[in-house]
Amino acid sequence: MSLSGVPLSALAVAQSALLLDMDGTLLDIAPTPDQVRVAPGLIDALRRLRDVMGGALAVVTGRPIEQVDGLFAGVPYAVAGEHGGAIRHAPGAEVVRASLPSAPVEWVMQAARLADAHPGVLLEQKQRGFVLHYRAVPDLGPMLRDAALALIAPLSHQFQLMEALMAWEIRPRGADKGSAVEALMAQAPFAGRQPIYIGDDVTDEDGMRAARALGGAGLRVDEFFVDPPGVRSWLARAAADPTAWPPLPRQPSAAATVLPPR
Repeated sequence: MSLSGVPLSALAVAQSALLLDMDGTLLDIAPTPDQVRVAPGLIDALRRLRDVMGGALAVVTGRPIEQVDGLFAGVPYAVAGEHGGAIRHAPGAEVVRASLPSAPVEWVMQAARLADAHPGVLLEQKQRGFVLHYRAVPDLGPMLRDAALALIAPLSHQFQLMEALMAWEIRPRGADKGSAVEALMAQAPFAGRQPIYIGDDVTDEDGMRAARALGGAGLRVDEFFVDPPGVRSWLARAAADPTAWPPLPRQPSAAATVLPPR
């Protein structure tokens, strides 16, 4: 078995399912979440692949589903947002939300005060939690982590702190990208296909494991593609010739991190 799970050469495009993270995978990381841009040609490539796979293409992200729609309206057949806390299984279908707690308002207010006191820190609010971004002030990362851990300590059995790229996210326990992959793969048009999950950070590792456990592949951007342009180029090549998945831009060494099924 390869580091990715099942070698892509063993997966036929027409029998595969694509499950794709958004920020840092399909999209370049921007200074703030609302500044991301969809690169030219990406939507056409995704639509072509979706059609070849009978619709089995999903975006799996920490963002709300509404933001995915704003960037990729009508492209993915299914969307899992909020790290699996909200899933829309088909276009126009009802959004299924897991029964999870929301972060207390006082936490959000304290996070807002923290951001106001440290210029360059950005507070991003979500449906059930929030994110503290520190890309503009990287030296503040450890301080923000400690502050966030202290904030959730009384309810650490219900909430967790997740590390993202230059950000710390507080979110409820009980749903993750692995559970989202499992839920998506249990329904048409994904059921019975071999999943290929592509993501870029710690929050994607559960999705990678789930894809591997289901007989597919889990691919981390920095190990296999270098960066989002590498992902987009690979997807464009696959869309241009969907007879087989193209070779991966990079094959990591045997010392690379392995995320086995659990």
